[in-house]
Amino acid sequence: MTLELMRKKELPILKNLDTIHVIKGIRYLFSVETSQDMDDYQKYEDLRQEIWKDPGDQMASIRNMRGENYFDKGSTVLTGVFVEDEKGDFPKEYDHFVGFSYGFVGVRDKEAGFRSLENFIFYSKYLAVKKGCQDLGLGMLIKLFQKEVVLKVCGIDTITCTYDPLTGVNAYRNIHQLGMMVLEYREVYYQDFSGELNRVDVPSDRLFVSWDLTGDIRRSSYDLDDLVDSDHLVIHSRISEVRGRSGPVRLEVVTDIQTDWDRDYALVEIPFDFYRMIKETDVPDLNVRKIPLDWRLATREVFQKLFELKYKVIDFRIHRGKDNKRDFYIFKK
Repeated sequence: MTLELMRKKELPILKNLDTIHVIKGIRYLFSVETSQDMDDYQKYEDLRQEIWKDPGDQMASIRNMRGENYFDKGSTVLTGVFVEDEKGDFPKEYDHFVGFSYGFVGVRDKEAGFRSLENFIFYSKYLAVKKGCQDLGLGMLIKLFQKEVVLKVCGIDTITCTYDPLTGVNAYRNIHQLGMMVLEYREVYYQDFSGELNRVDVPSDRLFVSWDLTGDIRRSSYDLDDLVDSDHLVIHSRISEVRGRSGPVRLEVVTDIQTDWDRDYALVEIPFDFYRMIKETDVPDLNVRKIPLDWRLATREVFQKLFELKYKVIDFRIHRGKDNKRDFYIFKK
């Protein structure tokens, strides 16, 4: 029996937690990391760097990651996703490692500290899926697996996290699919953040959100087509063809914003693919380069103003028109 199997045998809390999902005929194992071998933790940082490509930003050292693990001396929980090999086994080597989540136990109220279980939350720091596997729905499955682990292992019913409000793929999963609640808008949360998915000249603003793991998703009834057609848009934009890094590209460009708003609903549009926009506008032409910055500053102003006016984010939706797809946050007063 391997050390890992012996370890799991000694931890009845992990019984029946490992999950296998079949996607397009291939099996993927979702498993909680319990290893006592430091080398097993290197793959988490390796995959994170492969995706974000930001050497200046790192996870904890592999020694600290092991010590911080909930199943060692700490409060960190790591879950990994492994694809089966030709024999139907799930090797834990990097070549078969396709995704992970990383988070830790925290508190809501610093004054109350750890004196009450009700004050505990779980902060989800990283979620990563390897390139080539990002269209398989693994991100959603990782979140659902993390939910099960946090509930059953940690006994905590709330997960919090931050994400870039301009990334529609994250907004759709967090707000629409999982029903997370937006708690606050945080300016320049990570300061100088660069790499594959960020640029230092575009401030790293984030939304801080909360996920009630035991509640049902409830939201007001509304007609998105009607809200779009009746011009409930707080941000106006147009499609412009510019010369991007790969050649001529069509991108959304902010043309106007409204901050004097008194309707029941407000739609805040964001670029349909902000990651693509970040890459394509990374060029010397300042008029092109500032397009994502214009979106950041416009949405920052609008979000903060709507929150000030007591609006809440109730949903995030994709609107499919005749010729394009558009992403919208739906606010309601």
